[in-house]
Amino acid sequence: MAVTTSIDTFAALSDCFAPDLAALIGEQPQRGATPNDFIDLVEEVRDVLGASSLGNWQDASEELDSAVTYLTDALTSPDGDQPSLLAWARTHLHDATAMAG
Repeated sequence: MAVTTSIDTFAALSDCFAPDLAALIGEQPQRGATPNDFIDLVEEVRDVLGASSLGNWQDASEELDSAVTYLTDALTSPDGDQPSLLAWARTHLHDATAMAG
């Protein structure tokens, strides 16, 4: 049951943040993306923003780096740890999109 919850939570995070993240790099969000696809998008946006000379984009890149860590850990952690890891990832995703936008 927890695996389904984790997958549902990844889907919710992707639905919420993928459009904004993809827009930052001029792409369209992928529909039906897997958790790994979503992590790949976050990493790509992190790298693009990190290469920028804009301070707020570099700060957003650092937030995305933290989000990637929490998202990746959530995929491999015991079921009991997943909700808190995904909550931290959501916080970093929110902060990053707010900074970059």
